[in-house]
Amino acid sequence: MFSAELLTRLAQELDQSQKSRQQIEHFSKRFPGMTVEDGYRVSREWVRMQTAAGRKVIGHKIGLTSRAMQIASQIDEPDYGTLLDSMLYTCTEGQVLDIPFGNFIAPRVEVELAFVLKAPLAGPGLPGGKEVTLDDVLAATEYVTPAIEIIDARIEQFDRHTKAMRKVYDTISDNAANAGIVVGARRAAPASLDLPWCGAVLRQNGAVEETGLAAGVQGHPAIGVAWLANKLAPWGESLQPGQLVLAGSFTRPVAARPGDLFEADYGPLGALRFRMKA
Repeated sequence: MFSAELLTRLAQELDQSQKSRQQIEHFSKRFPGMTVEDGYRVSREWVRMQTAAGRKVIGHKIGLTSRAMQIASQIDEPDYGTLLDSMLYTCTEGQVLDIPFGNFIAPRVEVELAFVLKAPLAGPGLPGGKEVTLDDVLAATEYVTPAIEIIDARIEQFDRHTKAMRKVYDTISDNAANAGIVVGARRAAPASLDLPWCGAVLRQNGAVEETGLAAGVQGHPAIGVAWLANKLAPWGESLQPGQLVLAGSFTRPVAARPGDLFEADYGPLGALRFRMKA
C-alpha cells in the first residue's frame, strides 16, 4: 500500500501535468506492486488537493463499462472518477459552444447519458444504506440528460520508451481519465424513456464518426450507477442529491484536434454542439 507521502507526491505530479500540459510516465511502471486500491487512493488525494484549492465536487463518472474495454484493461468491472465544477461546460439548444483546446492535453470525446439525482444513494454499511439496485437508481433520479465526456491523459497512454500501454492502475489514478463534461440538451424523467434504447449520432466536422445505444453500457445505463453507489460505500462515500453521474460511454472515444466541431445528436433528447477552439 502506498504511503501518505507517496500519495501526495503522485497527486502533485498529476496536478502539475494538468497545468503544464506535459504528460508523465506510468505510475505502474515506477511502482510495479501498485494495486487498484492504490490507484483510487491517489485519485482521492488529487481530488482533495483540488477541493482545497476551491473546486467543488459535482458528481462522478463511470468508465470502462463495455466488456471489450474491461478485457483490454485486464479487469472484470468498471472504474470511476470524480467530477469537479471546473470540468463542466454548458451549452444551450442550437448553440455551438467554444471549449478551449488548451484546457486539455490529448482530449477524446465520448457519448453518454447523465443521471441527476434527487435523493441519496447509499450502499451497504453506510447509515441507512443497503445494496443499491437499478430500480433504486431510477427512483432516486430527478432526470436523465445527454452528456459528452471529454477524457484526457495526464499519464501517457503509451510508455515513451517501451511503447507499452498504461495499466488500469494508471487510468484510475488519473481520475479515470476524466477532464470535462458537456451538458445542456433536454432533460427527461427516467420513467418517460426506454433508457437502453436511447441512442446518439456523433459527428466530427460534419462526418459521422460514431453511433450507439445506451444498452451498450452493461445492458442498461442505470446498472453502472447502482454499481458505483455500492462501490463507494466501503470508502464511506455515497451519491448525493443534485449530483450528476455519467453512466458510461456507449461509443468509442474520438480524438479531438484544435478547431474540430462536434455534434452529438440524441434525437428526441436534443443535441450537444461544441468546438475545440484553438
